[in-house]
Amino acid sequence: MTYETLLVEIRDHVARVTINRPDKLNALNAKAKSEMKSLFEYLKANDEVFVVVLTGAGEKAFVAGTDIKELTELTTESGRAFSEGGQVIFNLIENLGKPVIAAINGYALGGGLELALACHLRIASENAKFGQPEVNLGIIPGYGGTQRLARLVGKGRAMEMILTGEPIDAQEALRIGLVNRVVPAGELHAVAKAMAQKIISKGQIAIRMALKAINMTHETNLTDGQALEASLFGVCCGTEDFKEGTKAFLEKRTPVFRKR
Repeated sequence: MTYETLLVEIRDHVARVTINRPDKLNALNAKAKSEMKSLFEYLKANDEVFVVVLTGAGEKAFVAGTDIKELTELTTESGRAFSEGGQVIFNLIENLGKPVIAAINGYALGGGLELALACHLRIASENAKFGQPEVNLGIIPGYGGTQRLARLVGKGRAMEMILTGEPIDAQEALRIGLVNRVVPAGELHAVAKAMAQKIISKGQIAIRMALKAINMTHETNLTDGQALEASLFGVCCGTEDFKEGTKAFLEKRTPVFRKR
């Protein structure tokens, strides 16, 4: 697979995806978004990929936003289509059916923060900065930021970040639950890899069912959510991996899951 704006490496069931526009702080332009859509559709269908690690090229930025030049000619109608197009890609990532870990090096601003929010886990380097500065341009987040940020950190903090446009640092992001971990910049990719390997060691059907259940948390009420949970729990109980996992526990050995 060869892309103009992305670097892709698949090894040991992990797909490492790097947004490769370091001269533009990895800002998302139309080409990058188109290639991301194509790539994640491929990764979704690839049964040999269990986990995706997503990062940005260089040390300055994960993704510093959307290419501003592409915004200048938007109208009411084309602006809505622009927003919906980005939402389709980020929804694809959120509903990939396999965990996506964002390894956030440097700036995650605007569309970059929205991209990180669409991932399932977020690991930040100590120099990371997070923000939704769209109001400085007279617009609002358009790739799901108004929805995912509030769900993750609460309405009040999301209001502050979006209405002021002010960025926060990595430690504040950790404090409010925006990221899962903060690590030294030199350890970022090793920590992301270790997390991916830990997830790979688990029963992959269970991982997929857990993702589906958790993603529905804000889409349904408690009663319906628990009904879905019970249904997915039942699916897991009918698998060979469940039998292997319980047997291995009782035999005090490491389970050998076969994704069936």
